[in-house]
Amino acid sequence: MLRPTAGSTEERDEEDEGEEELRDGGVPFYVNRGGLPMDEETWERMWRHVARIHPSGDALTKEIRGATDLPKIPVPSVPTYQPTTTIPLRLEAIQKYIRELQYNHTGTQFFEIKKSRPLTALMDIAKEMTREALPIKCLEAVILAIHLTNNMPGVERFPLSFKSHFSGNHFYHIVLGVHSGGRFGALGISRREDLMFKPLEFRTLMDLVQEFEGAYRGYWHTLRKIKIGQYVSHDPHSVEQIEWKHSILDVDKLSKEELRKELERHTRDMRLKIGKPAPPSPTKDRRNSMGSPLKGPGSPIRRISRAERRPSGEKKVLEQKSADINGYQIRV
Repeated sequence: MLRPTAGSTEERDEEDEGEEELRDGGVPFYVNRGGLPMDEETWERMWRHVARIHPSGDALTKEIRGATDLPKIPVPSVPTYQPTTTIPLRLEAIQKYIRELQYNHTGTQFFEIKKSRPLTALMDIAKEMTREALPIKCLEAVILAIHLTNNMPGVERFPLSFKSHFSGNHFYHIVLGVHSGGRFGALGISRREDLMFKPLEFRTLMDLVQEFEGAYRGYWHTLRKIKIGQYVSHDPHSVEQIEWKHSILDVDKLSKEELRKELERHTRDMRLKIGKPAPPSPTKDRRNSMGSPLKGPGSPIRRISRAERRPSGEKKVLEQKSADINGYQIRV
């Protein structure tokens, strides 16, 4: 089990690159790496973890596992549209579908998402999500939302992730930013209603970010860092990797005007990418040889150099965790 560790800011930043999806406010959670159906070891580990993290502990797991009359859970239908359906209504339908899958509170992520995998492999996992219709966490929701918007060329998509601080712990969250018709919005899932879907009505990226920042303040979280990726290809067979961190902004080190300028610069960078040709997709034979993303070996990890990113501000000295007598965390 992954445990929160102390160390230098440099070490923590390196750790964030590969393991931010494995921590949740200092509370570690597991990832099902064996695919579905879940193997017995992972299944039993999930229930043991539920017993540890849930207030009712073993009593809850015994009640659920011993029940013989559990209600049948309806399987949500993947949204379909009429040709005349507007973009905002399509995005609302996609968000409704993601919401119907529900947030995964078990402490075990059912689908393994390796950010370094090519887009085509991640889209295969998204299709698996629609078949299995299991609860998901925020990173899974981003991959699913990319899949469900691939056939909407008028909608540009980009990853938008947040690092917040509350009561001595850091929390990580990610949504899929969307841009269409000169307006920004977002798709995703969260424990909190106002930290996922944002309608396509924000004039600038700054307006969208400020909307999320205000939501964080409502939960007494301080937004520390924002990471914004580039536009994602609409080709489901693309071998490109998603660029998750084109801009890295230390929000608490920037004035409002400096943040606005950084976000305007990133918006220009995203627009410039639209005109660049994407690498060719693999042939059908090549795609078949790639195998299932849940069973095959992992893709080579591409290390993004510091020079390729757009960090802002200086490194912050790691704050000493404040005492929290009850160990209570407002998780987002």
